[in-house]
Amino acid sequence: MKLSPNTTPVEPAGLLIRLHNQVGAAIDVTGDQRGQTRWDCHGCGEHSERPVRDWLWSIRTTANDHASRCRAAYHQLT
Repeated sequence: MKLSPNTTPVEPAGLLIRLHNQVGAAIDVTGDQRGQTRWDCHGCGEHSERPVRDWLWSIRTTANDHASRCRAAYHQLT
């Protein structure tokens, strides 16, 4: 079985944490040298409410909460 590109996407620059939602789609937490972070879900397209203004200590919780609820995967059905 081939995995969806949303399950194992290419790692973005600045990847700090990679979580997976309930069906395996990746949720990436990225950041920069200034300590600003954001998360993006490869399953449903949801992202941080305040991109590039969140800090890792707070965004880790919101990204994990999203991962525990999200069931989207964008799998191509053939």
